Amino acid sequence: MALTALRHIRPWKAPARLRPPSSRSAVRVVGGKRADDDLPVFKYVGERARRKDRVFVWGFSYTGALGIPSFVVPDEKGKRARKVQLTPYKLEVEEKITSAACGYGFTLLSSKTLDITKVWGMGLNKDSQIGFHRSRRDRTRGYEYVLEPSPVPLPLDRPQETQVLQVSCGRAHSLILTNQEGVFSMGNNSYGQCGRKVLEDEIYSESQLIHRIEGFDGLVVQIVCGQDHSLFRTEKGKVYACGWGADGQTGLGHYNIASVPTKLNGDIAGVNIIQVATYADCCLAVSDEGDLFGWGNSEYLQLASITEATQVNVPRRLPFTGVGKVKQAVCGGTNSALLNEEGHVFVWGYGILGKGPNMLETKTPEMVPPSLFCASEFNPDIRVSQLRSGLGHFAALTNGGELFVWGKNLRGCLGIGTTSDQYFPWRVSVPGTVIDVACGVDHTVALIKSFT
Repeated sequence: MALTALRHIRPWKAPARLRPPSSRSAVRVVGGKRADDDLPVFKYVGERARRKDRVFVWGFSYTGALGIPSFVVPDEKGKRARKVQLTPYKLEVEEKITSAACGYGFTLLSSKTLDITKVWGMGLNKDSQIGFHRSRRDRTRGYEYVLEPSPVPLPLDRPQETQVLQVSCGRAHSLILTNQEGVFSMGNNSYGQCGRKVLEDEIYSESQLIHRIEGFDGLVVQIVCGQDHSLFRTEKGKVYACGWGADGQTGLGHYNIASVPTKLNGDIAGVNIIQVATYADCCLAVSDEGDLFGWGNSEYLQLASITEATQVNVPRRLPFTGVGKVKQAVCGGTNSALLNEEGHVFVWGYGILGKGPNMLETKTPEMVPPSLFCASEFNPDIRVSQLRSGLGHFAALTNGGELFVWGKNLRGCLGIGTTSDQYFPWRVSVPGTVIDVACGVDHTVALIKSFT
């Protein structure tokens, strides 16, 4: 069994009476009891043991985004509220969660179940970004804060046939992707980010509106929320956008808002895009040939390789050299990262990039040493398999199921037991294999296969 796996295995203590006495050594008996009866015997979980699907959360809890009510309202007298959870904490959920997204103080979880309830929301809800949650005291009102995972009813035509594939969260809006009924949006639509007409003086608090977005030429297979804009990728490799465009983040050739999802052109016209990324106001896209494209905000050198301008309103190919074939890209508020097909991570932009406190700015990608992700001559096959980013921090998953984080540790969002910023990738201790992770502004959610 690999040494890396042993670190995640919880020993099982067998009762002493189940152990057979040794035939090779004498057993001292005192008062009818063997002297070694009380000695512990450990049996480690085998590779074929069935693992359980778990959700772990950490970071700022006071908005309810972690889904642990007792952190906000103590359930025992004398117990104090826990505003910050510095290490991974298990969240109890009934269904197998397959997608998670962290917004600005709120969280969405979804399952591919065919049951009626497929999505759960928790946290800040002042713009109904996690749906309408009816108050128990006044049935005509809704909660502005939801402290535990609560069902989000979707207006599905065939609820027992439709699956939710992905959820995504922005500053105050959310997107939900299904396998056969399209994309749904909810929350703030001040800039058209929900893909519907902007209504003057619309009240978003306690809204029960969940909108089905239409008008795509093909099936949508990926959704991504920016701060106040939305991106959609179709199975044909086309990208659509709507929402706030003051930094060019919609990529539509202007700096206005767009309330109808519109197809992007520029350098990605005719290109098969296999992944798109955004979180704040900068956007990246990866093609099937491993090229990288970008648009939106470039105040922090995100797009400085092609222009000195601080805003780019059409997709442009980023002429990076020495990074190999790009497999995935992510971008936060001021910095970006890419993962190539060899499992190497490159970072650029401004802020904590993962190469120490002396490198806080670069307009060309710099490789993070693979050894920081535990690759070595003793573990030559270890490599990064997935990248994620929040507003100010990054997360990397390895093919061994380990999670590494670095960046701004706002309110403990890194989950490393401290609130200090982390300038190099640091391994997060979790009891199992990490399957996926979602990063927010000040909290994080991880999906884990665990023995416990």
